[in-house]
This record gives sequence, C-alpha cells and structure tokens, in this order.
Amino acid sequence: MARAGLTTDRVVAAAAALADEAGFENVTISALARHFGVRDASLYSHVRNLQDLRWRVALLAGGEMIDRIAAAVAGRAGRDALGAFADAYRAYAREHPGRYAATQIRLEQSVAAESPALKRIAEITYGMLRAYGLDEPDLTDAVRLLRSTFHGYCALEASGGFGAPRDVQASWERAIDALHVALEHWPRGAKTDD
Repeated sequence: MARAGLTTDRVVAAAAALADEAGFENVTISALARHFGVRDASLYSHVRNLQDLRWRVALLAGGEMIDRIAAAVAGRAGRDALGAFADAYRAYAREHPGRYAATQIRLEQSVAAESPALKRIAEITYGMLRAYGLDEPDLTDAVRLLRSTFHGYCALEASGGFGAPRDVQASWERAIDALHVALEHWPRGAKTDD
C-alpha cells in the first residue's frame, strides 16, 4: 500500500528537485525512496520504473520551460521574439540544470504524442519561425538549427567551455543576431529528402 501523502506529482517533483541538486543521471528510485523515507517498492505504485520516472521529469521540465518561453515571446516577432525565446531557454537551462538535462532525453513516441507540453513547444517554436516566412521542410531545419545552437551554447557554458576573455553574454547576443540574419535570409528551394 502507498504511504499516505505520497503521490505521483510529489514523487516527480522530488525527482526534478533531485535532478537539479545532484544531476539528472543521479535520479534513481533508491535516491527518491531515501528522500521520502520509504522503501523502493513504495514508489512503484506511483511510477512504473526508472524510465517512466525520468520521462515524467522530462515532461514536467518541458512544461515549465515552455511556460517561460511562451510568456517571454508573447506579443513579439522577429529578432525581438527570437531573443526573448533564446533568453528564456538559456535562463531555464542555467537555473535548472538537471531538469534541463531531462528535456534533452528521447521520449517514446507514444509518450511524446500525448504530451500537451510538447505540443505547445512545437506550436510556439514553429509559430515564431513562421513569422520569418518559413514553411516545411525549412521549418524543421530551422528548429534543428535553433535547438542545436541553444543547447550547444548552454552545454558549453555549463561546463566552463568558454575560456576566452570575451564576455559570454556579449557572445550570446551576437549568436542571436546571427541566427536572426540566417532566418531572415534563409536559402529557399533547398533540397528535400527524395
């Protein structure tokens, strides 16, 4: 029987907090059981297994992150929206490193398809990029460009990978400027997968 007061939401919230404190890779059923003062088996009435727990943390974090991004880009377009999007993305990654790491894992297709947060991420990202006049397949290519740039920058920054004396914030702003120029001058008629 489940311990009184222990719910799936509480377990997932504790796992997200643990991810930020100790690293997403250190989120385990045993670590959470110790946190709650219960046996590992007590948690299995709330999550199926470790993978299920990690997917739930990823979905929680994705929802939190897109809420921030949506609030930041509301009413904006072009470079202003791109900058707000990027800044909200980076701020979340810096403030919640474990949760952010969770957003980078690959989810099972059925889990991803049922997630309102992931649908919202796609809607907001694609909506921002449509303002640049992009259609498929260019939209998908542009999303991949932004995600890889933002993630790469955040990962390098978190690991101390920027050693040059140039201000990291100044470089971030230049990167956003460069992305804006690239999106405004996106090469049309690119080759497709044939």
